[in-house]
Amino acid sequence: MSAVSDRVATLEPTPLPTPPALGDDLAAEGAVLVIEPPRGWQSVGLADLWRYRELLWLLTVRDVTVRYKQTLLGPVWVLVQPLLTTGIFAAVFAVFMRGEAPSVPGVPYPVSTFCGMAAWLLFANALSRSSASLINGQHLMTKVYFPRLILPLAAVLSGLVDFVVTLGVLAVMMACYGVAPGWPALALPLFVLWAVVASLAVGLWLAALSAVYRDFAQVEGVLIRIGMYLTPVAYTTASIAHVLPGWARTLYELNPMAQVVEGFRWSLFREAEPPGAMLGLSLVLTAALFFIGVHVFRRMEGIVVDVV
Repeated sequence: MSAVSDRVATLEPTPLPTPPALGDDLAAEGAVLVIEPPRGWQSVGLADLWRYRELLWLLTVRDVTVRYKQTLLGPVWVLVQPLLTTGIFAAVFAVFMRGEAPSVPGVPYPVSTFCGMAAWLLFANALSRSSASLINGQHLMTKVYFPRLILPLAAVLSGLVDFVVTLGVLAVMMACYGVAPGWPALALPLFVLWAVVASLAVGLWLAALSAVYRDFAQVEGVLIRIGMYLTPVAYTTASIAHVLPGWARTLYELNPMAQVVEGFRWSLFREAEPPGAMLGLSLVLTAALFFIGVHVFRRMEGIVVDVV
């Protein structure tokens, strides 16, 4: 027994083989492992967006719920800005300027202007929410992975609820003034889609840049104010066409929202003129801004997670 005990006491555990360290095989060959961000154009990631579609829906519903939580009037607050702005513009032309209001022929000025406000606020509100989406969602980005593109998408989609309310009031105003739409009303969803894509195209740029450089959040408000006056909201394109030189009118009609606003009026008012000849080029410009905006957003989203 003593001999067996001595042999057991002298036994030593056999050490397990150590796994090779990461990069040992590369180091043995004299190679260097370099990790770099992807180059070139980045895909939109439609497969990831579809995989996380339930999260997109939940974030959209959450944005709408939070917006009207603990408010007595709820969506009625959506109407305060367009109604007040329309009233101010109507007072300026009727009382102070004492001239003919720049409205669609045969359409009362309040109806024409409120239609323009509905289109513009669809764009402006979606732009504001999408540009601030990464900053507002930083608590979520730093905890779990999901396609960051979902945040601005949810912000834009939540604004459609406000637009539906505004469109309902516009329908009531048209009924009160006896303005009936014609068959072009079937094209209205296309112009709504154009406004949404245009807001997302600019919003993706501002969302990524505002998360890294907070100065862009201030620039956004200035751009929206200037843009409203460069868009035929309180007037029509036909009312200023005679005072613009040819090159200025070309640049003016390249503004995607100028085409969208006039497209809204053409869709809803029988007397309105169809959008201008630059509609096709303006649509191409919107598409280019959107795809470049997606590329910039995808390239910067890795940086954004580190700095927010």
